[in-house]
Amino acid sequence: MPDRPLRVAILGSSGAVGCEIIKILEERNFPISDLKLLSSSRSAGKKISWKGIDLLTEEVNNDSFMNIDIVFASAGGSISKKWLPQIKEQNSLLIDNSSAFRLENDVPLIVPEVNSIEALKHKGIIANPNCTTILLSLVLSPLNTISSIQRVVVSTYQSASGAGNLAMEELKYLTKNYLEGTPKQSKILPHSLAFNLFLHNSPLMENKYCEEEMKMINETRKILNIPNLRLSATCVRVPILRAHSESINIEFENIIEPNTAIKVLRESKGLEIIEDLKSNRFPMPDDVKEKDNVAIGRIRTDLSNPHALELWLCGDQIRKGAALNAIQIAEILLKSNYEKS
Repeated sequence: MPDRPLRVAILGSSGAVGCEIIKILEERNFPISDLKLLSSSRSAGKKISWKGIDLLTEEVNNDSFMNIDIVFASAGGSISKKWLPQIKEQNSLLIDNSSAFRLENDVPLIVPEVNSIEALKHKGIIANPNCTTILLSLVLSPLNTISSIQRVVVSTYQSASGAGNLAMEELKYLTKNYLEGTPKQSKILPHSLAFNLFLHNSPLMENKYCEEEMKMINETRKILNIPNLRLSATCVRVPILRAHSESINIEFENIIEPNTAIKVLRESKGLEIIEDLKSNRFPMPDDVKEKDNVAIGRIRTDLSNPHALELWLCGDQIRKGAALNAIQIAEILLKSNYEKS
């Protein structure tokens, strides 16, 4: 990483995650000398504010990555694969938010609070994990230091934001129409989310798990470096605009008291505890919306298995589940350069 302000390109700059990356780069004062906003031809020419000025999105082309140091890509796996040769040709670093490279052996899959050292081994590509995987890994990693995790069962409650800006706008539109007594059909998602929920609509695999569930299983194993971790996931889309939630059951080698787990989680980076037993008050999506930390609560021993704990979490899918995590990956490399100099 050059020891100077960086030339940065954002591929997919007009999408929900791309816009959030732009916002967080400014908030965190990321050292940038030049920011290039890249998009499809459909979104080219859109104005996006950056440090008080309006930048125009540009249609991506073969010359878009000339003299670029870092590319933050959030435009889908096929787009990342298409432009990878041009990015590599410029010796740029690709921090990719799609699933295109996550499970490749020579591509680090990084949650900075969990396995930051792996980012330094990159060969030009670093993968950003799936949103639900990031939130889950933040919890499993510190708990695994107390006692070896044997098995995890997780159910997700995923907001419309996971399907992008259009899905969020559609949820507002469909909810309004539902309340007015004129329900409409969904066009972005396969079913209406207005006062409804449905199992995640990613393609079903031969094992009857959907693609989203398999991402959680395989990516979590890679991030935690536990290749044979027994993990089962059920992913559900719910009528929430922004922020995902997860219900998690974790079985350990040894018995862990809830207070011990709470102490370790409270001391872990990127997490906060919301646990008011007297008021029956635990994390909600509104608690984490547009915030960095993942909130955890309802931490208790599984009544059916004294070796297991159950807990609940909420985290902002667009922020820590995508944009913030990608920027934190770049910050690891900046810090490494600083420490070497």
